[in-house]
Amino acid sequence: MKRIWSGAIAATIFSVISLIACGPSGTQSSNTPPSTPTPAPKKEPVLYTGKSCLSQMAGMAARWSPDALPFHMESTLNSESDGHDGKATVWHARFASPSRRTYRVFTCSGSRLPDSPPIGVTSTAEAPYSPDVPRLMFQSFQLTSDSDQAFTLSQEKGGSKLLEKNPKQPVLYLLDWDVGNKQLLWVVVYGNSTSGAKGRGVIDATTGKFLRAG
Repeated sequence: MKRIWSGAIAATIFSVISLIACGPSGTQSSNTPPSTPTPAPKKEPVLYTGKSCLSQMAGMAARWSPDALPFHMESTLNSESDGHDGKATVWHARFASPSRRTYRVFTCSGSRLPDSPPIGVTSTAEAPYSPDVPRLMFQSFQLTSDSDQAFTLSQEKGGSKLLEKNPKQPVLYLLDWDVGNKQLLWVVVYGNSTSGAKGRGVIDATTGKFLRAG
């Protein structure tokens, strides 16, 4: 009888030991590496053509003054865009209000650079304009040939040779009203500024016709 009882106790102890040995290990679970958070996707800059930005800025200018009209627009060079293909991340345009006799500079930005204007459309405070501004104003709808088309035409008329020599050649875009010929003109400038230009192309911004190289 004692042998039977001792055998039963031994079997019970063996079963308990087996269960402990087969159970989950706290040490193993603590060694599981923590999950690494997924990094946020990098925000890319937005490249705009001139016409796209002018439309956005014209809408904001109309809220400031319903009679506001543009009288100059230009692109900006930065590390995000060299102006190729008629695009830039930052464009500036000046709008004047005849009824207020003032103007404001509007900026359309798709830049992610810390020292660039914020994303979207912003503007400066209004200031009095000079007497010659009214004759320089134009209607936004007169811009039918976009900056990318102006770039393509300038390339065909000699600009491509400049880019062959320097693939990183910066390109600027200016949009202005030619008072004498009553034309809205794109001036495509191959250079960091108009004064240091390697070459220029002048395009009718309404008809899309290439007018001259300079």
